[in-house]
Amino acid sequence: MAEEKDKLQEENQTEENIPQAEDAVNTADGADGTGQNLNSEETQESKEETKEDKKEKKKKEKADKKQEALKEKIEELEDRVKRQMAEFENFRKRTDKEKTAMFETGAKSVIEKILPVVDNFERGLAAVPENEKGGAFAQGMEMIYKQLMTELENMEVKPIPAVGEEFNPDFHNAVMQVDSEEFAAGIIAQELQKGYTYRDGVVRHSMVAVVKD
Repeated sequence: MAEEKDKLQEENQTEENIPQAEDAVNTADGADGTGQNLNSEETQESKEETKEDKKEKKKKEKADKKQEALKEKIEELEDRVKRQMAEFENFRKRTDKEKTAMFETGAKSVIEKILPVVDNFERGLAAVPENEKGGAFAQGMEMIYKQLMTELENMEVKPIPAVGEEFNPDFHNAVMQVDSEEFAAGIIAQELQKGYTYRDGVVRHSMVAVVKD
C-alpha cells in the first residue's frame, strides 16, 4: 500500500510539472515574438527615415541647382550691362569727338571766309593818306577793324609771326627769295600776305619772302 501511494504522488508531480514547462515554453516564445515585432518596427522606421532623407537631399540639390542657375543669370546680366555701358561710353566719346571735329571744321570754314575781309580792311587803312587818318571816316574804319580783330582773337584766331622769324614750312609759304643786309639767310624778310592759326591748327599759311642762302 505504501508503494502504490508513493507511485501516485510521483505521477501527480509529473502532471503538475508538464503545465509549468509548457508555460515556460510559451513565455519564451512570447518573448521571442515581441522581439521580432520590435525589430520589424525599427526596420520600418529606419526605411521611412531613409526615404525622408533622400527626399530632403533631392529637394536641397534641386534648390542648389536653381540658386546656381540664378547666380549665373545674374552674372550674365551684370556682364551684359557692363558691356553696354562701356559701348555707350565709347559712343558718347566718339560722338563728342565728331561734334568737336565738325565744329572745328565749321569754324575754320567761317574764319577762312572772314580773313579776306580782314585783308581788305588792312589794305584800305594802309591806303588812307596821312592827312586824312584823323578824319571821321578813317577813324570809323579803324574802329571796325579793331573790333573785328578782337573778336577773332576771342575765338583764338591769331596772326602768324613772320618778318624776322626763321622760315618754318609748317606756318610759312615761301613764294620768293630776296637779298637782305638786315637779315641772315633763311630768315623771313617780307610778309606778302598775313597767315593765321585757329587754336592749334593753321587756317592760312603766311606768304613770305625769304633771304637767300
